[in-house]
Amino acid sequence: MAKHWADFQYEIYLNGMAGAVPRLPTDLTRLEELAEHRLGAGPVGYVAGSAGDGSTARANRAALDRHRIVPRLLRDVRERDLTVEVLGRTLPAPLALAPVGVLSIVHPDAESAAARAAAAQGVPYILSSASSTPMEEIAEVMGDAERWFQLYWAKDREVTRSFLTRARATGFSVLVVTLDTPMLGWRPRDLERAYLPFLHGVGTANYFSDPAFRAGLAKPVHEDPDAAVLHFVGMFGDPGKTWPDLAFLREHWDGPIVLKGVLYPDDARLAADAGMDGVVVSNHGGRQVAGSIGAADALPGVAEAVGDRLTVLFDSGVRTGDDVFKALALGARAVLVGGRAVLRGRQRPGRKARQGPGR
Repeated sequence: MAKHWADFQYEIYLNGMAGAVPRLPTDLTRLEELAEHRLGAGPVGYVAGSAGDGSTARANRAALDRHRIVPRLLRDVRERDLTVEVLGRTLPAPLALAPVGVLSIVHPDAESAAARAAAAQGVPYILSSASSTPMEEIAEVMGDAERWFQLYWAKDREVTRSFLTRARATGFSVLVVTLDTPMLGWRPRDLERAYLPFLHGVGTANYFSDPAFRAGLAKPVHEDPDAAVLHFVGMFGDPGKTWPDLAFLREHWDGPIVLKGVLYPDDARLAADAGMDGVVVSNHGGRQVAGSIGAADALPGVAEAVGDRLTVLFDSGVRTGDDVFKALALGARAVLVGGRAVLRGRQRPGRKARQGPGR
C-alpha cells in the first residue's frame, strides 16, 4: 500500500483529543515570523535576504501564484501513490531536501537534523558543499538512506577531485552542481551587517576536513584558522568555468550529474549535449541575480526543450504543497524543497543557534 502523506493531519487531530497541539505552525508561511523571534539578526538576514531589492524572490512567488489549480472530481483516490522514478531511483514522493549551507546558524544540530528528517521520510537529502558538518558525519547519520551531494565547483581541481572521491566513498549517489554562484550576489541584508558566516569558519566543514584542501595550508587549520578561511575564500568560486569544463566532472563522477541554476532552454540543451543527466530549474531562491526571471516562469520552456532527454527538477519560491503540485504540472519531475522553508522549520524553541565566532 502506498504511503498516505495526508494521514499526518489526522494524527494531529487525534493528538488534540489528549490536549496536544502542534508546536510549530501548520501554516508554513508563518514560520518566517517565528524565525524572526528565535534567531539573531545576522542569521535571519542570511536566511530571508535576497539579491538587490528582492525583486527575484518576489518574482518566484508571483510566478507560482499566477498559476491556479483546477480540481477534478469523482476520481477514485482511495489509494494515492506519489512514488516517482527520478534519476533511476524510486522515491516515495516527488520531493528532495534541497542543498542548504551553514545550517548551524539556525539550529545546533545543523545538517544532521535535516538529514535525519529526510531519511525518516525516505526522501533524498542533498548535502551542500558549504555545510557545517562534514559529509562523512552525514553519511553516518543517514545509514543507507538516499543522499546526494551538491558541489560548489572550486578553482582548485585537486580539492574538487577530493570532494567527489569522498562523496562517492560515503554513499552519495547523485552529484548536483550549482552553476549560478561563480561569485556571491549583492545581498544588502548581509552587507548591512557585514555578515558572512564563512569568514568565521562556519559552513566550511567539508573544506577544513579535506586532505587536498589542508595540503594547501602552511599550518593545520586549528593553528591558523584565519589562513584557512582565506584559503577557502580564494578558491570557493570560479567565474572562469565554461561548458567544456564539465568533462572533468564526468570523468571523476560515475553516477548521475545534475546542473543546478538552469533557467534558459538553450543552457538546458547544452547540458544534455554535455552528457549530463538532469537540470534544476532554479535562480537560487532569488539570492544571486536581482531582476532575474521567476523560476516557475522558466520551467515550462526548459521542460519542453529537454524533458525527453534530461530529468528536470525545480526549486525557488517553493513554500507549500500546492507550490510543489504546480511545479509538477509545469514540467518538473520532482521538486527540491529547501532554502527558506527548511531553514525556518529547523528552529529549536527557547534556544538561539550558533551564529559563528564573535557573533
